[in-house]
Amino acid sequence: MLDENTIKYYLDLFELDLTELMGLLNLTRERVLREGDVYIQEGSMTRKLAYIKTGLMRTIYLKDNGDEITMLLRWEDQFFSSYDSIFFKQASRFTYQALEDTVVLEANYDEFMDYLNAHPRFAKAKDFFLISMLAEAMERVESFVLMTPEERYLKLIKEKGDIVQRCHDKHLATWLGITPVSLSRIRKRISEGGTVN
Repeated sequence: MLDENTIKYYLDLFELDLTELMGLLNLTRERVLREGDVYIQEGSMTRKLAYIKTGLMRTIYLKDNGDEITMLLRWEDQFFSSYDSIFFKQASRFTYQALEDTVVLEANYDEFMDYLNAHPRFAKAKDFFLISMLAEAMERVESFVLMTPEERYLKLIKEKGDIVQRCHDKHLATWLGITPVSLSRIRKRISEGGTVN
C-alpha cells in the first residue's frame, strides 16, 4: 500500500476520509517489476491502470526499421496505462517497460472508474487526474514546438534531476527527440557553461 505521507497528501488534496481512500486502494494490487520487465506489450489489449510507488517506466514505440523511441518516462507518484486500450478500445501501439526495479499498484480501470463514479466525493480526484493527464500531454507537445532539446533537458533536470542518472542515455535522448551524440554535446556545453546553438 501507500506510505503514511502519501495517504495524507491524497486525503488532504481531495478532501476525503480514510475509509473512502482505503476502499479505492482495496481495488489495487501491488506488483513488482524487475529492470527490463515488460508490463504492457505492444499489440495487447489491457485495461490496467498503474500507479508507480517506486521505480521508472518507459513507453516504447518500435519503428519499422527496428529503432526504439522512448515516448514517455514515468516515475514515482505518477500514473500510466495503455491509453490506446483504455480510451480507444484498441490494441496498444506501445510497449511499457521497467527501466529499473519498479513497484506499481495496479487496478482494473473500469472497476476503478466505477468506484469513483459511485462515490461523489471522488469527483474532484477524477477531474484532477484527467486534467493532469491532458495537461501533461499538452505540455509535452508544446515542449517540442516551443523549446530546444537543451531547454527540454534543463527542464527535466530542474523538475526531476535524478532521472538523468537513472535512465540510459539512449532512452533519455530519444525521449528528448535527439540522438545520444547530441545529448552528449548538450551535456558538455552545459558543463562548460556554454549554450547550445
